[in-house]
Amino acid sequence: MPKPALTKLTLIEDFKFRVTFEVKGIPDLIVDEPTLNGEGSGPNPTRLLSAAIGHCLSSSLLFCLQKARVKVNGMETSVRANVERNMEGRLRITCLDAQIHLDVKEEDKPRLPRCLQIFENYCTVTQSVTNGIKINVKIT
Repeated sequence: MPKPALTKLTLIEDFKFRVTFEVKGIPDLIVDEPTLNGEGSGPNPTRLLSAAIGHCLSSSLLFCLQKARVKVNGMETSVRANVERNMEGRLRITCLDAQIHLDVKEEDKPRLPRCLQIFENYCTVTQSVTNGIKINVKIT
């Protein structure tokens, strides 16, 4: 079982935070809100979630394709977060649309269907978000 991932956020100013991942070799990241509240100097939570979904899906597909001995010449993933107001007027992510553009050789294409069928089930982040995650919040 992997060690629980610890991520720390430290307020810099306004809505800008420094994110520390507590893993040697991973640089800190600056996150911020768009210019309405922040300065837009880093990705906001919606963009970070989109990036996490996109990276997890891409990595899961890539892993499966490597196991199937499919050489990937290129891969580009885009994720669009659809944000709408709920009944209380609060903004919520209602849907995430992911699109993966895959570049493989013609002779490898017959080995794609199995991976395309199963890779999403191995994406930790996507499956967790889809099924809902209990979040425990404690303020000290």
